[in-house]
Amino acid sequence: MDKRSFLKSGLSLAGLSLINPVQSLQKLAAEAPFELPKLPYAYDGLEPAMDARTMEIHHSRHHAAYVEKLNAELAPGKIAFKNLEDLLRNHAHNNKTIRNQGGGHFNHSLLWRTLTKPDSVKMPEDLSMEIITHFGDMEDFLLTLRQTALDRFGSGWAWLCKADDGRLFITSTPNQDNPLMKIEGLVQGKPLLGIDVWEHAYYLKFQDKRAEYLDAFFRCINWNEVNRLRLEK
Repeated sequence: MDKRSFLKSGLSLAGLSLINPVQSLQKLAAEAPFELPKLPYAYDGLEPAMDARTMEIHHSRHHAAYVEKLNAELAPGKIAFKNLEDLLRNHAHNNKTIRNQGGGHFNHSLLWRTLTKPDSVKMPEDLSMEIITHFGDMEDFLLTLRQTALDRFGSGWAWLCKADDGRLFITSTPNQDNPLMKIEGLVQGKPLLGIDVWEHAYYLKFQDKRAEYLDAFFRCINWNEVNRLRLEK
């Protein structure tokens, strides 16, 4: 829960040890609404598929910069939003900073959650059946998702998403765009898995060999988390 949502949640002040509740709430409201999330594993937790140095730079520098610039844009308090998803759905199409920096924050937050130790998670059976229902064949699905990431020209993302009608689909976006945004030409849906194909995600280890990076990436997908997001209301 981000801090702005916390203020709106009506939680009791009793556990905050506030000397002056009014002043403390005002101070809390003025703080940055978003924070850099902690990784659910150490920087070397994806070795040998993903190298620790890339993970450290990717998280502590690139992702941190998106959070910092997004918070700076929101500091005046003129934009109303419930959470990050709501911010992107309703403001990314008419605010370049929210589109780029907010997109970067959301995309990377999802990325960290859906990665795990290499070869440690098998796809849940219900997700597997759902994928076969929508794509016809598991091998075709995995090849299509990988090829979509391989074919994304320049920087961007490949996505597995869930449409409003429950349909699963694969798409890709440039830069830090994502399917939550109301961008012309972009199919909207709920992102379940995002594959980062910006060069900073893989260049230290793989250089220009994006295909090898994608092979390593697929070894680290946390399909349990992808399935949890699919079932989430």
